[in-house]
Amino acid sequence: MATFRIKEAADLLGVSADTVRRWAESGRIETTTDASGRQAVDGAALARFAEELARDAAQLAPGDIAAASVRNRFTGLVTRVVKDTVMAQVEIQSGPHRFVSLMSREAADELRLEPGVLAVAAVKATNVSVEIPRAH
Repeated sequence: MATFRIKEAADLLGVSADTVRRWAESGRIETTTDASGRQAVDGAALARFAEELARDAAQLAPGDIAAASVRNRFTGLVTRVVKDTVMAQVEIQSGPHRFVSLMSREAADELRLEPGVLAVAAVKATNVSVEIPRAH
């Protein structure tokens, strides 16, 4: 079973290592000891905890939308907007996740998108690839 050191777990959760240590001390996240004798988090436990954090995260209400086919909604802050005469590239940071959207300049202007604006990245994908990183 994969284990992640405190720093690695913190990076994956988008928080500081100190936060993960406090959560461990308070019993909010379960830790174990890795092969080197250092405090670590079991990969399966980390995945469950990440899901719990995502469920508990503040989400914006969808407003007047009665139903939607998009299930993956990430609330975050606009960090960058690049516009030309026709298109705009908008970047949103939601916790450890960075989303980049290409849209018409007209849409970006209508939404008044600029750095610091609270926004929701609504993602619908028909294909999701999964990759396994090399071991460190």
